[in-house]
Amino acid sequence: MPYVLLGLAVFGLITSTVFAGIVLWAVPGYLRERRNALVQLAARPSFTPPLSLFKPLRGTDPGLESYLETFFTQDYPEYEILFCARDENDPGLATAHRVAARHPRISVKFLSTGGQPDYINDKVISMEKMEAEAAHGIIVISDSDVRVSPDYLRAVALPFADARVGAMCCLYRGVAAEGGLWARLEAVGMSVEMSAGVLAARAMEGMQFTLGPTMAFRRETIRRMGGFRVTADYCADDFVLGNETFKLGQAVALSHHAIDHMVLNSSFISSLKHQVRWMKSTRFSRPKGHFGTALTFSMPFGLLGWAAAAWLGHPWCGLALFALAVAARLALSVAVGRLVVRDTSWFGLLILYPIRDLMGFCIWAASYAGRRILWRGRVYSLLPGGKMRAEQ
Repeated sequence: MPYVLLGLAVFGLITSTVFAGIVLWAVPGYLRERRNALVQLAARPSFTPPLSLFKPLRGTDPGLESYLETFFTQDYPEYEILFCARDENDPGLATAHRVAARHPRISVKFLSTGGQPDYINDKVISMEKMEAEAAHGIIVISDSDVRVSPDYLRAVALPFADARVGAMCCLYRGVAAEGGLWARLEAVGMSVEMSAGVLAARAMEGMQFTLGPTMAFRRETIRRMGGFRVTADYCADDFVLGNETFKLGQAVALSHHAIDHMVLNSSFISSLKHQVRWMKSTRFSRPKGHFGTALTFSMPFGLLGWAAAAWLGHPWCGLALFALAVAARLALSVAVGRLVVRDTSWFGLLILYPIRDLMGFCIWAASYAGRRILWRGRVYSLLPGGKMRAEQ
């Protein structure tokens, strides 16, 4: 038995090290693209097509007002912001009204849907409503728990200078809005684990998806795929929109610009539920890729190797295997977390990320415990392909 466990540990360390190698190989190319993009922004400051920025809202969270404020202070000549919620009395809309009142120069529209049509994914109703009211040909979609810098819209617009690009998205760094261990573990997972996965996927198969915190599309692209309603039954609507763009033969661009994704789940239970739900949606959207994700974690295999080698009477060999696992995670953490998304939390990158890697493996395993998820107060069952079915 110890030999079997040791063999499994060595195999897992090999696969996770290969994964880390793919990511580390992709990092210089991404950094070169970022330098080139900054040169293009400096050379073509006049490329500022008018934009329609969609902000679907549901309720209010701590810090929402300050996050929304960052979208009103953009260094961009012409854009509008459309807010939409199910109920016209939604507290999130009230917060948006307060922020908009301080920035009368920015064109703003406040919309509500009444929940009709009754899609499984309620967010899609808001997206359709905003698309019908939008004035411009490039649509930028941003979650409510996102904070951006003044150059955000210029970065978002830049990829559309290439006529082949139908969609774009941004990497993001996790920021624990209220601190706390569990929020910081989730945040460093966003900065490193998520971003590393995106870089690896792009290196191996190209961009065939978009990332929800910020994504942008040509309006004609959305209409060619059948409108936002193509995502009406899906949990991972961002993946579907990007994948449909790819199927149309248009490019999906990964921006050089990283944004702040605010982690609002400060307790262990709320953070765990959020991450397991996300993992389950990935499991049903990309089942083969999700299954293979287990082989990208290194800390579980490092610990297993240490224990198995110690069982066989070779603790120092086991310690060497564990050290390899830690070294691979720290290399990813610095290269991706620090250099790519510019996360400034050294404690998170150097101390918490190896712990997060072990935690990520446990969450991956938990994603196979059933098909039900709790989302916005309702229970859904996930179906093959990533669709949802309401259970109550």
